[in-house]
Order: sequence, then structure tokens, then C-alpha cells
Amino acid sequence: MPVVRPSDTVTHEIHGARFVSYATPRTGSRELAAWRGEIPPGTKAPAHTVNREEIFHLLIGELLLTLDGRTERVTAGDTVIVGPGTTLAVENPTDHTALSWVTTSLGLEAVLADGTRIAPPWAN
Repeated sequence: MPVVRPSDTVTHEIHGARFVSYATPRTGSRELAAWRGEIPPGTKAPAHTVNREEIFHLLIGELLLTLDGRTERVTAGDTVIVGPGTTLAVENPTDHTALSWVTTSLGLEAVLADGTRIAPPWAN
């Protein structure tokens, strides 16, 4: 039985947020990736378009998520389904770090507004 312990995780940082990867090929996953996101107060991640569906569940805190130009305030316990081809932006307007759990299929890529392509290691 594959068990991923906290000591097995790898932490990545980009655009002011931290991504702690749990399920990746490195830890034995063959189809899915899953990570905990740590979004500090004041974070405004750049808008990016994803090529895979993401399931975004907010564990702690409150965030503003913008999907294709429509902004929703999400709070702890809310789940957002981000479809492939959707442009997503995440903002933490609060004074507290928000924690999320995100799952997607392996092979996730994101394209920033300037055309930069990112293949995040926590999802590949």
C-alpha cells in the first residue's frame, strides 16, 4: 500500500505561493497529481490557462478565484471545478494564509498571459 508521508513530499514555490506535492510519479501515482497549496496573505497569482481539469478544494481561509473573468469568493469547505482551457487567477485578499487541496491528471500545463508555458513539477 503506497503511503506518502510528510517527509516524502517536495515543496515548490512560485508567484508567492507554496505547493507541497503528495501524489506524483515520484511518489507512485500513475494518473493523478495532488498537492496542498499555501497561499499567503496579499498573494495575487497571475492569470493562467490550464490544459487539464483541476479540482480545487479550500481547506482553510478565504480566496478570490477568477475563472474566465468571473470572480467568486470561496471559503473553507468550498470546491471549485476548473475545466480544461479555463483561465484561472487566485488572490488572497485576507490577513491569513489560505490552504487548499488540488487534484488533477498528470501532464498539467499552464500558459501565462505573456505566452510563457509552465509544466509545474507538483503536477507532473
